[in-house]
Amino acid sequence: MIIRHACEFDLPAIVAIYNAAIPSRMASADLAPVSVESRLTWFKGRSPSQRPLWVMEVEGAIAGWLSFQSFYGRPAYNKTAEISIYIAPAFHRCGLGRQLLAQAISESPSLGLKTLIGFIFAHNQPSLKLFETFGFQPWGHLPNVAELDDIERDLVIMGLRISDTAK
Repeated sequence: MIIRHACEFDLPAIVAIYNAAIPSRMASADLAPVSVESRLTWFKGRSPSQRPLWVMEVEGAIAGWLSFQSFYGRPAYNKTAEISIYIAPAFHRCGLGRQLLAQAISESPSLGLKTLIGFIFAHNQPSLKLFETFGFQPWGHLPNVAELDDIERDLVIMGLRISDTAK
């Protein structure tokens, strides 16, 4: 297994993994698949030194990815990033999300980050448990803010303050 910075060549695999998560209604608020072209601006907004996008390769295949996204887009929040993790269905329950999240936490100080947040649907218990395992705590609960297949869903904001001793 290798975790590395994504390159544009990886974008079709990244999008395929994301699109595979849409039908379950567990991890994405998109209701229909997205195109590679529609994600190009998002991809180009990633920066290896500040807001990276990592892919995890397993035997040459892209098995999952993790992205850091600026939170709220204002300078006062520069030390905070939202993280998203997506794993290809064939690699679910293999510990890849755990490895990506561990690396995100460990690399956060070198990225200038003091706080990580995740926005997770309340019914996505596997993701909530994963984040809790790494010390994330619920910092917010937004009831019924998403509608997925005519079912209103809650969103939980999970947060972790990165220790200054992690440097």
